[in-house]
Amino acid sequence: MHLSSTLVAAAVLPLASAQLNELAQKAGKLYFGTATDNDELNNTEYYSIVTDTREFGQLTPANGMKWQFVEPEYNVFNFSDGAVVADLAAKDRQYLRCHNLVWESELAPWVTEMTWDKANFTAMLRQHVIGEVSHWKGRCYAWDVVNEGLNDNGTYRSDIFYDTLGEDYFKVVYQAASEADPGAKLYYNDYNIEYPGPKADAARGIVKMLQDAGIKIDGIGLESHFIVGETPTIDQQISNMEAFTAMGVEVAVTELDIRLELPATAENLAQQSDDYRTTVGACMQVKGCVGMTVWDFYDPFSWVPSTFPGYGDADLYFANFTKHPAYYGVVDALTNNTSKCKSGQHKPKRSKPLDV
Repeated sequence: MHLSSTLVAAAVLPLASAQLNELAQKAGKLYFGTATDNDELNNTEYYSIVTDTREFGQLTPANGMKWQFVEPEYNVFNFSDGAVVADLAAKDRQYLRCHNLVWESELAPWVTEMTWDKANFTAMLRQHVIGEVSHWKGRCYAWDVVNEGLNDNGTYRSDIFYDTLGEDYFKVVYQAASEADPGAKLYYNDYNIEYPGPKADAARGIVKMLQDAGIKIDGIGLESHFIVGETPTIDQQISNMEAFTAMGVEVAVTELDIRLELPATAENLAQQSDDYRTTVGACMQVKGCVGMTVWDFYDPFSWVPSTFPGYGDADLYFANFTKHPAYYGVVDALTNNTSKCKSGQHKPKRSKPLDV
């Protein structure tokens, strides 16, 4: 949609020339980044923004490094899909967050169709992880090694990995990834771990389990797919980040978007701006939060409308490439104009993502 002048507060207009990655790095963060996908890069205006390192200093390939694309047949690797975004990041000297190695979704069918015993499954799993991580060795700032391996109540998700090896599959894949590229940061990535609760506690349990086993884990990815007006408070997000960093790991906001109920109005766009400001502001106030990534910046390329009917406009740019008020909420947070506040204690309502 086109954001009319009546919906833009005059106070934000002087910030119109500010760009997000420049501000984040000036404030001491490594990057402000975005996810992107191969087909999206054919849009010339979109391409000019995603490659502008003043705006985005980090890229995540939304799909091209997932199992179904990388190893579509057993022991047959294809890195061409992942290379598109990886090569773009290298060309523009942007950080590359590699996503992801082990996830129950977007998994090649052969993984669940074949019959495995523990030994054969372990060997296959190591082969996949080492094969992919070795290919990109030295190019990935971080890997999301395991993606969304927990239920909201803090139990392990039942999938081919857990059902075959139990929690030991975490040890197998993190050990394999660390062998393949000792220089890459190894993350656990999930949603609904952005605020205190049983799922965040379980994520800390994964960190402790790996640390106790002497296996490398470097970070926690806080996906941060939220709903306008239902995001965790800044205090909740800060305290939760600090509970992770106290364990000696870094954190990052990895898939930020905040969907609103359509149609967009002055009121829900203003609330969206506040909500973006809250999450970015939380990261800005935690030393161990190294950066923030939006799950694409352009509304037409968002996963939200097809997954949550009636919701949309979750990103920072409208369809005509005008900026949401939320863009300026992010600018405000990046310039350290966000302070801690004791507001309502609520938890975001969110269903499992289908394509992230």
